[in-house]
Amino acid sequence: MSDQQPTVVLVHGAFADSASWNGVIERLGAAYSVVAAANPLRGVAGDAAYVRDVMRGIGGPVVLVGHSYGGMVITAAATEDSSVRALVYVNAFCPDAGESALTLSQKFPGSTLPDTLVSYPVSTGGNEVAIGQDAYHQQFAADVPGNLAALMARTQRPVAERALGEDLSAPSPAWRSLPSWFIFGDADRNIPVAAHRFMAERAGPRGSREISGASHAIAVSQPAEVAETIIEAVRGTGG
Repeated sequence: MSDQQPTVVLVHGAFADSASWNGVIERLGAAYSVVAAANPLRGVAGDAAYVRDVMRGIGGPVVLVGHSYGGMVITAAATEDSSVRALVYVNAFCPDAGESALTLSQKFPGSTLPDTLVSYPVSTGGNEVAIGQDAYHQQFAADVPGNLAALMARTQRPVAERALGEDLSAPSPAWRSLPSWFIFGDADRNIPVAAHRFMAERAGPRGSREISGASHAIAVSQPAEVAETIIEAVRGTGG
């Protein structure tokens, strides 16, 4: 194993973009090498292949950090990839084989996301979904100032509907063999907190934080806590 400090690769989820990590990147500072990948949000396998391309471009060890659907992607991307040193789940799905974002979000009651979505067909086939702009603040980022939430609503990246229903195809998820860290909010309206607790307990992480009052947009509203969790993961790998 290389003694080189791993690069932190940040993977956003649906209804966000790579700028959602800006506050976290600022708090990580110059001491850490960071890349915020532009997740295509087209499907788990394809999105994971793209993240692996990003990792190959880095050419060294990495810590993968995923938010929301991005947790599906980093789990798939890390499978049998020796460059990945650790996984960090930020209000994120942490799937087992055969599980999708949709099945995990429905495993426990409490998500209010379906009622806020708008859907439309795309020329490549299927539908794309986004959160309605009038619902975005309360649904996705209730603890973020209104003017910032309005900007986030307008710059959100829609997700292909099929991506949310695509199962993790890896025979054994990467978190079974790699160290993991979790941070999630108890006021997440997209993914019920019971689902976060279930996934974290199942994974047996080296560290887990539950932030009181934090919304789904925890990287925006609580960037210091998210950055600290990432730093713990980097240090936990010897970096």
